[in-house]
Amino acid sequence: MTERLVIDRLGHRGDGVADTPAGPIYVPYTLPGETVEVAPWNPDRRHLIQVEVASPDRIAPICPHFGTCGGCAMQHLATARYRAWKRGLVVEALAQVGLDAVVDELIDAHGEGRRRAVFHARRGSNDVLEVGFAALRAHRVVAIDRCPILAPALGGAIEAAWAIAEALAGAGKPLDIQTTASDAGLDVDVRGSGPLTAARIGALAQIADRHRIARLTRHGEFVAQRAPPTVSIGRARLVLPPGAFLQATAAGEAALAQLVETHCQDAKTPAKTIADLFCGIGPFALRLAQRARMTALDSDADAIAALARAVAGTQGLKPVDAQVRDLFRRPLLPVELKRFDTVVFDPPRQGAEAQARALATSQVPRLVAVSCNAATFARDARILVDGGYRLTQVTPVDQFLYSAHVELVARFDRTKRQS
Repeated sequence: MTERLVIDRLGHRGDGVADTPAGPIYVPYTLPGETVEVAPWNPDRRHLIQVEVASPDRIAPICPHFGTCGGCAMQHLATARYRAWKRGLVVEALAQVGLDAVVDELIDAHGEGRRRAVFHARRGSNDVLEVGFAALRAHRVVAIDRCPILAPALGGAIEAAWAIAEALAGAGKPLDIQTTASDAGLDVDVRGSGPLTAARIGALAQIADRHRIARLTRHGEFVAQRAPPTVSIGRARLVLPPGAFLQATAAGEAALAQLVETHCQDAKTPAKTIADLFCGIGPFALRLAQRARMTALDSDADAIAALARAVAGTQGLKPVDAQVRDLFRRPLLPVELKRFDTVVFDPPRQGAEAQARALATSQVPRLVAVSCNAATFARDARILVDGGYRLTQVTPVDQFLYSAHVELVARFDRTKRQS
């Protein structure tokens, strides 16, 4: 049973939305103004069968897997409209919490493409092994042989993932194969395999050698290493912990870091003592330490250890105090924040509500927020503004090309004293 719908607008996930008397209906891969034929999916979602009347903003996707692979949502939307929609995600999130801030134009930070990817390996229909990305909101894998949004540095990653999956196929377990491009080559961490036999470890070591993998680990445990997987951050060279988090693109990290540095080191009030909260491996701390004393905190002990080693091996940095601390459970309190003239915070997607509440009652003159979730950023920004901060600049950054994800960097300045 099919039906026809007219698409009225784009939702925040990139789905087309038809506003009907029964409520909004969401149809992936459709655009405003289109008339489409759809099939049932669930009460408020439909599968697209065909576009009967196309939008003038519809363009041909760059990937043959688009529409089945769930990795990209917006390859069919013309660039100008895509950029306006993605910037609008930030504007709308702020408006929903009553903040009317000036939002800069979107910065394109895709660069050469994604430098990390997680490939899933599963047994599909007829017990056929499939290696690729998850289908849109479904528990199946779309097998792929190429992906045009991956950086050249991930060349060979798909072939390596297939080889690893085939070597471990006998275990009968679903695998997640996290692959990161390092300066020394691919860094691969395999999740889900269960304990490995000596034979399987040997097979994986041969695959690592054949595919020139810099390091191969299983749940962070060493399997094989050809060279330490390193990345350059500012003037430092850091060895990645297994499965480490990096910004999705090198251009994205550079754009975010440049914005953070600009806010921290403006000509009038350059920062001298900075706290970098949720610092990870230190993409901001290692750069900022060239000009300011740093305190860097994160709950990931391996990331903090890697950051500390990079600091110890790099000349010309001011002191960096790297500490393991769960800022969700133990946010820095106002008494601890007193010694900093600037705080940078870059939390995961859930935001930093507890830390924002502590910052809102602090006297830190300047805050610089980095976020990958406009909604949780807006929630935290509302807390800070209610606490006496002024949201002075918001800059959206697009390193997740064709997706519904947008990064941003924002600056807050203290406008009134707290009693």
